[in-house]
Amino acid sequence: MKRVSSALFTPLSLRGLTARNRLWVAPMCQYSVEAQDGVPVEWHLVHLGSLARGGAGVVITEATAVVPEGRISPQDTGIWNDEQARAWRRIVDFQHAQGALAGMQLAHAGRKASTRRPFEEPHGSVPPEEGGWRTVAPSAVAFPGYDEPVALDEAGIDAVVEAFAAGTRRARGAGFDLVEVHAAHGYLLHQFLSPLSNFRGDEYGGSLENRARLLLRVVQAVRAEAGDGMPVLVRFSGTDWAHGGWTVEDTATVAGWCRDEGADLFDISSAGLVPGVDIPVGPGYQVHLAEHVREAIESPVGAVGLITDPHQAEEIIASGRADVVLLARELLRDPHFPLRAAHELGVRLDYWPPQYLRARWR
Repeated sequence: MKRVSSALFTPLSLRGLTARNRLWVAPMCQYSVEAQDGVPVEWHLVHLGSLARGGAGVVITEATAVVPEGRISPQDTGIWNDEQARAWRRIVDFQHAQGALAGMQLAHAGRKASTRRPFEEPHGSVPPEEGGWRTVAPSAVAFPGYDEPVALDEAGIDAVVEAFAAGTRRARGAGFDLVEVHAAHGYLLHQFLSPLSNFRGDEYGGSLENRARLLLRVVQAVRAEAGDGMPVLVRFSGTDWAHGGWTVEDTATVAGWCRDEGADLFDISSAGLVPGVDIPVGPGYQVHLAEHVREAIESPVGAVGLITDPHQAEEIIASGRADVVLLARELLRDPHFPLRAAHELGVRLDYWPPQYLRARWR
């Protein structure tokens, strides 16, 4: 088959680090830690390793908690101690052996922590006698259906910043190539950003500048630990899809401030802060949010959300609407989507696993 040029399979460089293509793996929680100690297990090796083997440019971990109380569920992974970092190293080494870059999403769930896994009943907060804990948030206002959190005081906020820095340090030591700060989907940093969850009267509440203060401190701290060569990404919910909430204009403004503090690429998703919102779900339904941020601040962005077809992904990159597409559900259905996309687009790749070469053209 004739070699065909493709925007989707053009390498992308950030701070001198080059990903082999623009098809990246979005963070996807697995809720599969066995001992509730935050240590990744064989499931994570096989899950993330298969995605690297499948041809992705960058494979990003699930939301990985920087402190124990930052886990979404007791079965989430962590990066708050050295035992976890050592376990991650094996996974990173395998990803590298398959030619993919390894990214870690650093996260704190805030008031949406200490919950049951989504495939378990009943839903809601995990009680202390079953391994749950008291959650924290910008304000003592619960996510509907969950237990009420404790509002973070100044010392608690400082501790969050240090935890993200320490998580970056451990991730770097474990061999990760980049880190992503999770400020989306209604988790702690998003809770500070949105006026629908932040009712503080101090320097961390009220104006957009104040509500963004914690995120900017986190980005500063993460950049300092990452050093000059390690890319730092930030994931935003581009909008709350709710009246009076976080907007795409807010996202673009704060992304610009994060860029000035050393962030390199913005991964734009949406929603998660409040339930019951009307989201116009459809193919590529969040791409316009990424496009808005890209145009507003002239920085690289990633688009995510029901991107399921190789030609659809190619058009998003080729048209300049985004610099990267991040896939989630489609990769759960087909971990080799990048290889299949190359096949369907007529792109000859030099990183097909030799064991799978017989599938390259037929």
